Amino acid sequence: MIEIIVTKEFETRYDKLPKNIKQKAEKQEKLFSKNIFHPSLNTEKIEPKGKQIWSFRVDKKYRVFFKFITGRKVLFLTVGPHDWVYNLKF
Repeated sequence: MIEIIVTKEFETRYDKLPKNIKQKAEKQEKLFSKNIFHPSLNTEKIEPKGKQIWSFRVDKKYRVFFKFITGRKVLFLTVGPHDWVYNLKF
């Protein structure tokens, strides 16, 4: 299992998500904790690749951004709509 740590940014943004998106996010987090690269997550490394930031799909519109801390521990950075989250500068 993967250990997931969340930032304050992630908590704040997650709390503001619509209820149906939170339910989808919980389902995807369960998949993520068992297999980070489960096909339905569409896990991908984000540009610039040197930043080591990854994302996975909550649904067609929402994404979670994260970083690996160690091989079995990750840090959830933020969550939000695809168009918004991919414009962030980390």
